[in-house]
Amino acid sequence: MRFLQYFCTLMVGVALHAPLYAADLMDTYREALEQDANYKSARAEYLAAQEKLPQGRASLLPNITLNHRIESQRIDARIGPVRTIPVRGTTITAIQPLIRVENIVIYAQSKTEVAQADSQFVIAAQDLILRVAQAYFDVLSAQVDVEVAVSQKKAILKQLEQAKRNFEVGVSTIVDTNEAQARFDLTISQEIAARNALEISKRTVQGIIDRFPEHFVGAKEISSDLSGLPYASMEEWVQVAEEKNFTLKVQQASYDIATKELKKAWARHYPTVDLVARYSDQEGVGAAFTGIGRDITTKSIGIEISLPLFEGFGTQSHVREALANRDRALHDLENTRRNNALQVRQHYLNVTNGIAQVNALKQALVSSQSQLDSTILGQEVGVRTEVDVLNAQQQFYSARRDLDKAYYNYLMSRLRLTAEAGELDEDALQQINNML
Repeated sequence: MRFLQYFCTLMVGVALHAPLYAADLMDTYREALEQDANYKSARAEYLAAQEKLPQGRASLLPNITLNHRIESQRIDARIGPVRTIPVRGTTITAIQPLIRVENIVIYAQSKTEVAQADSQFVIAAQDLILRVAQAYFDVLSAQVDVEVAVSQKKAILKQLEQAKRNFEVGVSTIVDTNEAQARFDLTISQEIAARNALEISKRTVQGIIDRFPEHFVGAKEISSDLSGLPYASMEEWVQVAEEKNFTLKVQQASYDIATKELKKAWARHYPTVDLVARYSDQEGVGAAFTGIGRDITTKSIGIEISLPLFEGFGTQSHVREALANRDRALHDLENTRRNNALQVRQHYLNVTNGIAQVNALKQALVSSQSQLDSTILGQEVGVRTEVDVLNAQQQFYSARRDLDKAYYNYLMSRLRLTAEAGELDEDALQQINNML
């Protein structure tokens, strides 16, 4: 147990030498909300997509135009002097669509496009959560590697110094010293690699929050109860994902849009009926022919009916094109549904197996600690060698590192499973943060 006390003291020392400010997962996520360029781009795209609805509605509302022209006509009648007559005209036309099937479809299509944009923005928000969490856990894993490398280096250095003293007094051979020295040199190399990996991981976070991060808060204690999932079985998760997954909703919207596009193509066969009101005030009308301009004011209101008869088979071609695109969207929808079910099952297995792995590694850590204590005691009484202690230390540190990384992988798998089920939000992220 003396080595365990030494290890705990060392971990406390590492914590005391960490920066005063240590960000947790939620702190990093909130900062990413303000700084991440991908999320900002998605938010701008979402705002732009909201304008599809008023644009689609505009085709059902009145269309009012004002035309005004001013010109001068120079008339040379070869009899008499050349005359210049001013010509002015103002026309106001108001058209209210009464029956335009294509416009009705366009308006319905715009509603679907806005709903699709809503789902796409949610996907972007979920993607931000996953990217932040993955980058955060990568930093935590790299921090564990550095801490383990530092702790292992100090422990091996202690064994190296002891081996040198034993060799000097003649109670051990040079082999023990060389073994400890080789392990110490190897650990230095591992520490350099671990610090480099930590730097790279932090640079990834920097790309999200636009600043170099400080120390991140890792798992203080690994929970003993990891099975608190909202749905018990794999098939329940698959069923929830079929109802809530936002990627599936986006693809469903694409199919609905393609279906409406087919209806819009068919609508080109149908007649259109408009209510048209027109006011015209013209000055100098007919001056080019009579030499004398007249002032004419006209007012009209009525119904205009337009029936397409032949467009060079263009309408039929648009219908066939829309029909093929609808079939493609249907196949894409089915493919997305199958892939979603596959992803849910994979992440569910990752979560359940992750729980078993974490529990197994917790027990392995306890066993490794007991083995290390026994080996150190055996060395003191002469039944164990220096190499045995070094191997026991290596096994203990490996178990400690593997446990932390397995726990972080479990938490990440849990987030990904929640995302596939369409339920990943800030509350879900806060729950993971609480487990740290």
